[in-house]
Amino acid sequence: MKKYKAMEQLTDLKAILHSKRANIYYLEKCRVMQKDGRVLYLTEGKEEKQYWNIPIANTTVILLGTGTSITQAAVRMLASAGVLIGFCGGGGTPLLAGNEVEWLSPQSEYRPTEYVQGWLSFWFDESKRLQVAKRLQRLRLDYLQRVWGKDRELQNYGFYADDADVERALNSFNARITQSPSVTDLLTIEAQLTKNLYKIAAQATRTDGFTRDHAGEDDANAFLNHGNYLAYGLAATTLWVLGIPHGFAVMHGKTRRGALVFDVADLVKDTLVLPWAFICAKERNNEQEFRQQCLQSFAEHKALDFMFDTVKNLSLEGRLL
Repeated sequence: MKKYKAMEQLTDLKAILHSKRANIYYLEKCRVMQKDGRVLYLTEGKEEKQYWNIPIANTTVILLGTGTSITQAAVRMLASAGVLIGFCGGGGTPLLAGNEVEWLSPQSEYRPTEYVQGWLSFWFDESKRLQVAKRLQRLRLDYLQRVWGKDRELQNYGFYADDADVERALNSFNARITQSPSVTDLLTIEAQLTKNLYKIAAQATRTDGFTRDHAGEDDANAFLNHGNYLAYGLAATTLWVLGIPHGFAVMHGKTRRGALVFDVADLVKDTLVLPWAFICAKERNNEQEFRQQCLQSFAEHKALDFMFDTVKNLSLEGRLL
């Protein structure tokens, strides 16, 4: 009877599909713990301690920044709910250049095998891997055109899908995707596209003299770093739920075991993180306001659904290549 109740509780925690979950948490200067069957985080003020509840069944990722600790009991509950836990530096990004978030992936239950089998059916063939990489980039362009074509808030700040500079950049990239002979070449033209979008965003928000610098201290660069790590959290969640190891990338680093996270995150980074990083920098928003805007945008444009659908479809289509 006890075993049945435990299984029933586990099922309840996973009742909300990962693609439909609403929350990503970035926490710092707090203690995460389990109390009375809930996961809480404790903050200590000068005069009092405050407990805040984390709705774990509706959470995809928890990023633990500087000054945090977590108990074993809390980790066990988060794992049972299928929540990914990441340790990171201040602001959601690493303290040291080159370090990535260390993901602690729950391993307490079975996950599907059909998607990893479909992914591996093409991955070991270089030409098929290139085909999938090109498909990934086209889907990324389609998403940007769809979102920028209908998002009124973005349009109010000058981000239009039918803007002449945007159309020119996207059309050029799309044409070069077809002709690209290798993943290395594809990465080069992809970097040029993002560089062009930075320029367009800087012009739209009148951010003079912007240069992309991962160690830059200006708001636009800091927001880009922070927003990208939120996207990495969504991508890591997608791959974990579908059971595909992060090492089987089709675009990024052959020597970095988490590179598939970067591939999947790229589906939404330019579309959602990039413009809002510049807009929030222009509006002098703080980090929390920017993060909230990103999460709202992810939810509004179903970024996690898009990642799930894309990876599932590419996995199943891979068998047919």
